[in-house]
Amino acid sequence: MARKMLKDGEGAEGSYDYDLFVIGAGSGGVRGSRTSAGFGAKVAICELPFHPISSEWLGGHGGTCVIRGCVPKKILVYGASFRGEFEDSKQFGWEINGDVNYNWKKLLENKTQEIVRLNGIYKRILGNSGVTMIEGAGSIVDAHTVEVTQPDGSKQRHTTKHILIATGSRATRVNIPGKELAITSDEALSLEELPKRAVILGGGYIAVEFASIWRGLGAEVDLFYRKELPLRGFDDEMRTIVASNLEGRGIRLHPGTNLTELSKTADGIKVVTDKGDELIADVVLFATGRAPNSNRLNLEAVGVEVDHVGAIKVDEYSRTSVPNIWAVGDVTNRINLTPVALMEATCFSKTVFGGQPIKPDYKDVPCAVFCIPPLSVVGLSEQEALEEAKNDILVYTSSFNPMKNSISKRQEKSVMKLVVDAETDKVLGAAMSGPDAAEIMQGIAVALKAGATKATFDSTVGIHPSAAEEFVTMRTLTRRVSPASKPKTNL
Repeated sequence: MARKMLKDGEGAEGSYDYDLFVIGAGSGGVRGSRTSAGFGAKVAICELPFHPISSEWLGGHGGTCVIRGCVPKKILVYGASFRGEFEDSKQFGWEINGDVNYNWKKLLENKTQEIVRLNGIYKRILGNSGVTMIEGAGSIVDAHTVEVTQPDGSKQRHTTKHILIATGSRATRVNIPGKELAITSDEALSLEELPKRAVILGGGYIAVEFASIWRGLGAEVDLFYRKELPLRGFDDEMRTIVASNLEGRGIRLHPGTNLTELSKTADGIKVVTDKGDELIADVVLFATGRAPNSNRLNLEAVGVEVDHVGAIKVDEYSRTSVPNIWAVGDVTNRINLTPVALMEATCFSKTVFGGQPIKPDYKDVPCAVFCIPPLSVVGLSEQEALEEAKNDILVYTSSFNPMKNSISKRQEKSVMKLVVDAETDKVLGAAMSGPDAAEIMQGIAVALKAGATKATFDSTVGIHPSAAEEFVTMRTLTRRVSPASKPKTNL
């Protein structure tokens, strides 16, 4: 559907091809495009050709989350979870005779079919919204011109009143000898063969999730990370629980340990650690972080400022140092979560084209780590609450054996936690490690966003029997902590 330029683009500015040109059709770019078009803007978006593994010239509509991130990762987590289910089912009367065979290629095929389907859906969403789609790599020529290099090498220039950068981030590699032998999460989601021996370097989301996936599918997994616990930035108590659960599932943890060299041998990849230990692996995964995807945009030439890691600097409304150039999502390195990019893009569209100036609200953003079992949190950790506290902090915890485990005999507890302001009774943070944690925490996030107090939780009737009811039955105080006595930790 053809669109006319908005009125403020007429006259001297009427020669622009578009009201808005978006570079990058991931979650943020697609949301910013279609919501802006919904306000009547004439919008174009450019994106690289589709491929499950990204490169300088390959990408796809849907971006990292849909093609090589959240969605395919969760599909693999589902697949890996069946291992534990088969084990647990025996005590419920299921008799599984002989070996349970697993077909990795079948899961890989179905995963790929799903991301291809979603890639098509994102294209249809844009087309139905009247957004012009252009295939190729975008770079900025000046404040009102974008150049797109198409797959055949030809270049086209498009003029626009506003530019929105939504190019996301890319996995990084550790600079050690033999680094070319390692893979990143991109390749890990598309391995032709399931590894029997896997080494993972990193302690964040991606590291613990792939450790759970590969272990769940039968691989031997060694997880190396620099700190004493994985998941730096999360609540220390919950990090301890996750580490215990990972070990309980058979993952070998190597805290305070780094890798120093990789080399190819006849038996696989030889891995050397900074403690002098050596082991052989079929796959080595670097899960050591991601970097903003901003290098090829020509930002410096047009005056768009970036920080020391290449993240685009923006104000509270996602505006860059160039007034009509904006940026949302991981390329700005604020809170790097898909729903946050969606929020930022929606706020951008309302601000620029909807006549409704609004800033993204980063308070009480929930998130989940899909290790097995998962961890999910919202609000402040105990450590963060103490950093910000003016009053004492009340901590309520519940550690219990889920009903299912009481029959299956699995030794794996679920843990829930509430962090409360002692003076106001307001719930500042919540966390859960255990089955369905993310599903439960989404509802808890609504309560925190609404300003719920501990008394609100206590007065809420639980759903029985469920794990979730523990959040409204935690009556006994675990500990009271004063900001003056906050523990110093380097975990």
